[in-house]
Amino acid sequence: MRNPYATALELQRQTWENAADLAEKSQVAPDRTETLENVEVGQTPSEVVYEENKLELLHYEPMTEEQYDVPILVTYALINKPYILDLQPDRSVIRTLLEAGFDVYMIDWGEPSKLDRKLSLDDYVNRYIDNCVDVVRERSGQDAINILGYCMGGTMSAMYAALYPEKVRNLALMAAGLCFAGEGGVLELWGAEDYYDPETVTDTFGNVPAEFLDVGFALMDPVANNLTKYVRFYDNVEDEDFVENFARMERWLSEGIDVAGVAYEEFIRDIYQENKLYKNELHLGDEHVDLEKIDMPVLQIVAEYDHLIPPGASKPFNEVVSADDTEIMEFATGHIGMSVSSRSHAELWPDVCEWFETRSVADVEAEFDSPDPKAADVAGDASSSGDFTDGGETVERTTSGDVSSATETDDFTELTGVGQAYAEDLQEAGVETFGQLAAANVAELASETGISPSRIEDWIEQAQTR
Repeated sequence: MRNPYATALELQRQTWENAADLAEKSQVAPDRTETLENVEVGQTPSEVVYEENKLELLHYEPMTEEQYDVPILVTYALINKPYILDLQPDRSVIRTLLEAGFDVYMIDWGEPSKLDRKLSLDDYVNRYIDNCVDVVRERSGQDAINILGYCMGGTMSAMYAALYPEKVRNLALMAAGLCFAGEGGVLELWGAEDYYDPETVTDTFGNVPAEFLDVGFALMDPVANNLTKYVRFYDNVEDEDFVENFARMERWLSEGIDVAGVAYEEFIRDIYQENKLYKNELHLGDEHVDLEKIDMPVLQIVAEYDHLIPPGASKPFNEVVSADDTEIMEFATGHIGMSVSSRSHAELWPDVCEWFETRSVADVEAEFDSPDPKAADVAGDASSSGDFTDGGETVERTTSGDVSSATETDDFTELTGVGQAYAEDLQEAGVETFGQLAAANVAELASETGISPSRIEDWIEQAQTR
């Protein structure tokens, strides 16, 4: 039996420590409040080179003396501002592409007004994207350009490539919702025809409000989105870098974009509920979005722990296009982690840049057009595992840092203080075994996951004793 006096003294000690910790955090509170209010995002220099309705086409200043011949047009989703791809200088997809020598453009859709309620997917793909592509083609002098589509922007980019294959040199799709036959996760279930009628929403609101969409996304993981992240913020409030990263992400999450009513109805009904794109049954206006016309190189970039667009909602798409040169890069992170995590920029994006590089010199035939890309992949990163079809036409690589895709994962919930949410955070940071956790750097892992260093240090000690 424990001495009651010792228990009382221990409780008193903990109370004093908590009070001291609160006092220290209170001292930095004014500075951190200023950080939250004034944090900067989207800092890579750019200019607007084309405008139409609310849309702006951004052209980024080059960061190398010479650029590859074929430029890249980045197409983002309709539901958030695109600066998630340029959130901060050291974790910016845009900057990474520029530093690799690419000429980069990006579409900023702006926010639709009430007068834009009737904008359809036909408008966005056949008018807006096509006009932007033509501007980039004219400015670059190229008949066909590279397209990198993210999330809903990837879905629309796939539609565009099927309709205008002669204008697309290479197509990269990042966390794009393409296949909804039961593998699309919670959003596919919630959006199923038996449970959800998109026209009820648009009849009520006109355009679909960002706040309405935000509630749905938050409810996919209510504890993490409404409790855990604020606990982490409190634990790390004295770390200025952590607070800046937190502030940037919170600003992006709070600046959602309304979605044009008709485009929303079509996307839910035709893509989610009826799976018309994957079935090759989709029409925009009077035109068939024929996937057999997608014969250019196709890269899919998917996140292993993506709860918005699970890998099963993307990867099968490569099997129904006619392209001989298709590849999948699957990375151990989440939907947003692909664009903002330090690991993604260290391990994933160099591979993406290499994929574009080999296919973006106008006067050289892409060697990957040959029927056997296996030889080209042999020299790939040692941290990637190759998976080829019998025909030698499809390359699938799983990028997961120092751990191959075949590595078994340990159950971190066996450690004291690690629940399922923390276990998933560790996995998203690429830590999948007790051995990896035991060898982890406390500061780096805390920065990557947002978990307090003291917690991580305790878990590392536990892992080292196993």
